[in-house]
Amino acid sequence: MALTRDQITRRAAAELQDGFIVNLGIGMPTLVANHIPEGMDVWLQSENGLLGIGPFPAEADIDADLINAGKQTITAREGASYFSSADSFAMIRGGHIDMCILGAMEISQAGDIANWMIPGKMIKGMGGAMDLVAGVKKVVVTMEHCSKKGDPKIVPECTLPLTGLACIDMIITDLCVLEFDADAGRFRLTELAPGVSMDEVKSKTSAEILTDREPIEMSV
Repeated sequence: MALTRDQITRRAAAELQDGFIVNLGIGMPTLVANHIPEGMDVWLQSENGLLGIGPFPAEADIDADLINAGKQTITAREGASYFSSADSFAMIRGGHIDMCILGAMEISQAGDIANWMIPGKMIKGMGGAMDLVAGVKKVVVTMEHCSKKGDPKIVPECTLPLTGLACIDMIITDLCVLEFDADAGRFRLTELAPGVSMDEVKSKTSAEILTDREPIEMSV
């Protein structure tokens, strides 16, 4: 059974560690803020100038002046810090972010990512993704395994404009978890969503992936 976006981001939150500074990309990754494990101290960063994002606000607590990089209203946790976009990108480019969680339109078998535009369609701009994939210590992608048309999004080579080369460490989809093996230069299937078979993942993945180890069931 394919996972919901909420389940995908709950699994992504399991990659967080105490004390981490983490950047959440726009779209699905922002839901990770609602799934930080109890008792874990994680600092969420937004490239528009906030360190210390909290969960999404209840209707009565919305502050229209407090938004993330995707223009969603958010909350700020105790101890949060506000700063300029220039300082925010200095944090990213300086290697001070432990992990980022991004969405993607395509990921190649070599770990390349395309996630900022589709030619011919209106876009808001490239945002900070190119800096994030180059400057962050661990890059995790959360996404649906296939496009709305049913086409594989994990492909031999990206056909859309690239965001970064050989930079993705882990992919979490509605079907499985794939972890990049730097020695082999390919992603390895390590976890399957409940009710999903290895054959189903293979049939919906056009990229070459490693299936030499028995995957475990995803905890969602």
